[in-house]
Amino acid sequence: MKLAEVKQKTGLSSSTIYKRIGEGRFPAPLALAPNAVRWRESEIDGWINSLPLAPCGRQTQQPAA
Repeated sequence: MKLAEVKQKTGLSSSTIYKRIGEGRFPAPLALAPNAVRWRESEIDGWINSLPLAPCGRQTQQPAA
């Protein structure tokens, strides 16, 4: 997957993705060429599936009108 696809699928920005890669909290891309990297979709899906779920029935606070 290209970076744009990873960003769209995860909702993360480029800087957040690379920061988390550096922290070991996000899958690292594979280098295909000196200026080309791609992510395995299975690794991104696995990362998404490993995220904790929000508690059921929890409501978000509505902004004051």
